[in-house]
Amino acid sequence: MFGRVRAWSRRHPEIVEALWLAPFILLSLFNAWAMGTGNPGTGVPQLGVVGFLALSCVLTVPLFWMRRHPIPVFVFVSLACFVQWLLGVQPLFFNVSVLIAMYGVAARCATRWAVSAGLVVELGLLLAFGRIETDLGLRNFVSSSVFVVAIWITGIYARTRRRYLEGLEERAERAEHERDQQARLSAAAERARIARELHDVVAHNVSVMIVQADGAAYAIDHSPEQAREAMRAVSVTGRRALAEMRRLVGVLRTGDAPQEYAPQPGLSQLDHLVAQVRGSGLPVDFRVTGAPQELPEGEQLTVYRIVQEALTNTLKHGGPESSATVEMEYGVREVLLRVTDDGRGAAAPAREGGHGLIGMRERAAMFGGSVEAGPLAGGGFRVVARLPIGGVGTGRAA
Repeated sequence: MFGRVRAWSRRHPEIVEALWLAPFILLSLFNAWAMGTGNPGTGVPQLGVVGFLALSCVLTVPLFWMRRHPIPVFVFVSLACFVQWLLGVQPLFFNVSVLIAMYGVAARCATRWAVSAGLVVELGLLLAFGRIETDLGLRNFVSSSVFVVAIWITGIYARTRRRYLEGLEERAERAEHERDQQARLSAAAERARIARELHDVVAHNVSVMIVQADGAAYAIDHSPEQAREAMRAVSVTGRRALAEMRRLVGVLRTGDAPQEYAPQPGLSQLDHLVAQVRGSGLPVDFRVTGAPQELPEGEQLTVYRIVQEALTNTLKHGGPESSATVEMEYGVREVLLRVTDDGRGAAAPAREGGHGLIGMRERAAMFGGSVEAGPLAGGGFRVVARLPIGGVGTGRAA
């Protein structure tokens, strides 16, 4: 309930301020009416009911514009009080309006304006009580000054607190904006990761399926058994691709941590990958040199995907009778990966829209590595990847 009231008051500050001022204005009008109908022998110059009501309105009505124009309102009310002093009318209840106007300046304006408003009010007190020649005037001036200073300090505190709260809201909005921006960047990085995964999975498995299907079509007449084996390989490869696609679709649906349907491939699956490519008709020589070292899962996946992409490109563009060599060399500080084929190389037809080499470079860059790829002189193609051992990546499967 209080939260709704606070929210409503923030949306309608003018109405709230009018509600606060209404009781004071009503009491001021009542005081003006009482002074206008009072005893003429009191020593107070008689302005009549109309005069006192008019003076009360002049001092109180401008307070409705105090929120938007605190300085002009204070100047107007102060001048009205000075005219009242010149007319010899003693301070009355509605003269409290000058204190309210001073509070508005202290709460909404710069410090120099707040100090100026406080000094003006003190000067008004000095003029008002200076006409009293006894010690009572001095005591009244001192006590009233304490009251004025208290109101002035309250206004300064209100201004400081409002600026503090505004600063908190601004920092909260900035933090929320930065959080949203970070979320968008994370989402973009996740989309790029999934795009690389989709390319690697689809390109490799579909390429293998195409090679096997072409082989089956060629052998179906003179070697039905070989055609049958080729189609079984197509079936197995298609199921594997479907499982990988389901895993990636699961990531897209949940939006949370990847829902694994199968372990991410790593170094231990390289032999199976090479065997699968060999079964597709591409001779592959796989060599590992150096002392094997433990790599983070994400880096192992990067090695696997680079080998997979390079062999897939050989299958697609190397041409018939081509072969490939995969060399993995463990060094002291880095892993050197070379995938070389003796296919058509620069003579291969130019591809449009390919993302394989871009994906390999992105994967390697995540771990502080690099990828160089290009045709060889005399034919063939080579991919060379360098990955630091324990690189800058987080080890998350990417």
